Amino acid sequence: MSDSVLLGIHHVTAMTDDAKRNYHFITEILGMRLIKKTVNQDDIHTYHTFFADDVGNPGTDLTFFDFPDKKKGERGSNAITRIGLRVPDDAALEYYKARFDEFDVKHEGIRDLFGRKVLAFEEPDGQRYRLFSDEEDEGIPGGIPWKGGPVPEDKAIYGLGPIEISISYQDKFVGSLKEIYGMKVVAEEGDAVLLEVGAGGNGGRVIVRKDPGQSAKQGYGEVHHVSFRVKDHDALAGWKERYDDLGLKHTGIVDRFYFEAMYTRVGHILIELSTDGPGFMGDEPYETLGESLALPPFLEPKREEIEAQIKPFDTTRRK
Repeated sequence: MSDSVLLGIHHVTAMTDDAKRNYHFITEILGMRLIKKTVNQDDIHTYHTFFADDVGNPGTDLTFFDFPDKKKGERGSNAITRIGLRVPDDAALEYYKARFDEFDVKHEGIRDLFGRKVLAFEEPDGQRYRLFSDEEDEGIPGGIPWKGGPVPEDKAIYGLGPIEISISYQDKFVGSLKEIYGMKVVAEEGDAVLLEVGAGGNGGRVIVRKDPGQSAKQGYGEVHHVSFRVKDHDALAGWKERYDDLGLKHTGIVDRFYFEAMYTRVGHILIELSTDGPGFMGDEPYETLGESLALPPFLEPKREEIEAQIKPFDTTRRK
């Protein structure tokens, strides 16, 4: 399993009721780049959009399923309750605070959490986020800020930060993360435990908060799953063997074209493991990433059917 060590967070997938509105919020306000506009491979008549750094590096990828006909999610316990995003330093948090005020984005102001400056905010559909300052952060490096984005490169979001999981059985869940994935507890603060994986730092952390309340109900405005990075196919195969040895039910290795993946549940939480490659640059040139509907080869024969059923929206960047 030495080659199968988790390398940090790979991506987080959330749910939106409006892919177009979500696209404008993530690109125009947050300043993350749309690097792939495709469809949900398990529900091909709905969008799956991928936002990341300038080139779609693993560990920078925030993705959305577009479920316009689903109900709004209900907040609660036993769910991923906040998405973490990384910015270079404390000054970047001040920049985003002013930006959120300018665009009427609901936020909680800059606070301290586990020794880091953070800025919690919400998307209009209720999706919850937290910006983490990388000032004095050591560990997994961030990505490359979007060079063509609306936010200055020295201030821009350039990676995923600690996710927050609220859970009613905190001790058992933390024990599972330690036993299955080798995560280490690095701090405790109030009702929250901070765990770390891989080289650590903001790109490899999970906050597990104790919440004895009722379980959340999935819908738009909620998080669907989190994925952690593994090196390659062989590493993922090693994890398949580990899951089998532990008696964990899983999907087996699934080819998502842009990466390989495997899914399991730990308690209530859907956890994916994903390979770092092949990546998002193989089917579109850098200059026009995300501007057209991209389909993996096995879905190309259904392009006409798919395009007839999904609602198109323009993601062409004005030069």
